[in-house]
Amino acid sequence: MPAPVPVFDGHNDLVLKLAAAGRDRAALWLKGEGAGHLDLPRMRAHGFAGGFFAVYIPSPETADLADVERLMDNPPYDLALPALIPHTAAQPVAVEMLGHLLWMERAAGGAFRWCRTAAEIRAAMAEGIVAGVIHFEGAEPIGPDLDALHLFHAMGLRSLGPVWSRPTIFGHGVPFRFPSTGDTGPGLTDLGRALVHECNALRIMIDLSHLNEAGFRDVARLSDAPLVATHSNAHAVTASSRNLSDRQLQAIGESGGMVGLNLATCFLRPDGRESPEMTLDPVKRHIDHLLRLAGEDHVGIGSDFDGATTPRDIGGAEGLPVLIAAMREMGLGEPLIEKIAHGNWLRLLERTWGA
Repeated sequence: MPAPVPVFDGHNDLVLKLAAAGRDRAALWLKGEGAGHLDLPRMRAHGFAGGFFAVYIPSPETADLADVERLMDNPPYDLALPALIPHTAAQPVAVEMLGHLLWMERAAGGAFRWCRTAAEIRAAMAEGIVAGVIHFEGAEPIGPDLDALHLFHAMGLRSLGPVWSRPTIFGHGVPFRFPSTGDTGPGLTDLGRALVHECNALRIMIDLSHLNEAGFRDVARLSDAPLVATHSNAHAVTASSRNLSDRQLQAIGESGGMVGLNLATCFLRPDGRESPEMTLDPVKRHIDHLLRLAGEDHVGIGSDFDGATTPRDIGGAEGLPVLIAAMREMGLGEPLIEKIAHGNWLRLLERTWGA
């Protein structure tokens, strides 16, 4: 059997799952017990060569997950945005999450490595070592003086989303709403504009997933880096507030940026439902639309593993070869498939971070 095509993934939420596992984190990470979408054995067996691992700050008032899933499986829906979390509350949680991140590398015994440059990612992949990059999904741990941005950058932070789907002192996230556009509120705040400039100076990648349309336009106007949405799909296929308009996709391509295909069912299915019972036809439609609007050099994968419901036929890391097979069924050639699987991401990071 040929080796799987290596996949570099634009987004996952494994760290949150490890934090919730407590003393069972070693079993979850190292033994491949199949709880969730990702673990080290399945990554290595099925071609998960690396990706962005999110540090995410849960909202204290998070709704009951079963209620959320029920609502999102019965569109239309419009979930209220959680309240802003101050940096004084978010920073200790972020530090705890970073502790789990560092533990992942130590516990893996050389099979997993945190990377800070594109060259380090390429080197890890060449050695058969899974490459991880630290990403903040929401800038809640960053205070108004931005000093913590420099601290976290020194600790390895290389990608930052100004918002998750709630407001921060920097901008406004889109609600989980279907059907809806992403035009749901005002743009970046003054602090948000300062954050963009500071990220550019540090060469931290700015992630536009979860940011509303006005905020997207502000980043496009202010940033000197390629525009990136690590885990977002095409609004023309699925009319979710989280998906990107044709104009946004064109802007990403024109900037030399990237969009990562999100495997969350609610952002794939044209009916917006959460159910995993679906064919892979919508996946193919999103890939085709992203390629046509952004361009073949600007599309990758941003799975949202361990942060979303995925199609039954994909599941977790074990489904990456199924996703690659779906691209072959579309008639995409091997060079383009390799671009989408990892090549486009690595070249984007070289453009953003420098070689």
